[in-house]
Amino acid sequence: MAEQNIKLLIEYKGTAYAGWQIQKDQRSIQGCITEAIYKTTGKNVSLIGAGRTDAGVHALGQVGNFIIDHNIEPEKYKDALNYYLENDIRIKKSVVVPLEFNARRAALNKRYRYLIGTEKSALYHEYRWELLKTVNFEILEEAAKLVLGEHDFSPFCVLSSRKPDNTCIITECSWKKDDNQYVIDVVGNRFLHNMVRIMVGAMVNIATIHKDQHPDNLTLEKFADILQAPTEQRIVFTAPPQGLYLVTVNY
Repeated sequence: MAEQNIKLLIEYKGTAYAGWQIQKDQRSIQGCITEAIYKTTGKNVSLIGAGRTDAGVHALGQVGNFIIDHNIEPEKYKDALNYYLENDIRIKKSVVVPLEFNARRAALNKRYRYLIGTEKSALYHEYRWELLKTVNFEILEEAAKLVLGEHDFSPFCVLSSRKPDNTCIITECSWKKDDNQYVIDVVGNRFLHNMVRIMVGAMVNIATIHKDQHPDNLTLEKFADILQAPTEQRIVFTAPPQGLYLVTVNY
């Protein structure tokens, strides 16, 4: 049988994993799915992911693809792989796509969501940042507006992961709230390492009523200046991983 390119839609709870990417002596999402493919087909494949989520980060709509020469019908990979995967990783869909499709390079944009709880929960603490501080929601909304558009996001990236070009285009960034939770959705053409978590951490710092005047504390004005004229400065506030979700990847 000729080679086929299989595209997977993947959902996972990232709590027990070192992130998407295969790492030596650590459990990863990519590693577990690759192992499930081997157990199903007896073949070693290269699994490409749309985004490299960090340790503890979740996904509702991660996308991956692999090329394989095997007689399994494309839609049957979903159930076959799920048989070998733990319950915190689920293949939601498997389809055949053109051989040239690449889950990472073909992506037009990604949607990330971050959840902040305003109270402690016995059930949801692994799925959101439980922030027991007073936050000015209007300032969160103002900070989100500043992020829209094309900016050099170097200050919002892990220093060792910066690229020659760190420009990203953010087309959507907005907060909403209910009784005990704040939620931000961010859509962009690309995202740097830790970028969403650093953005959220920075916005929360701006919107928090501080008892001290620490020099690292941000204001809307400082935040805007950093976005308009980035320097080697790095924003030091990073929201914890458990509140972050890769929601969708659009092609």
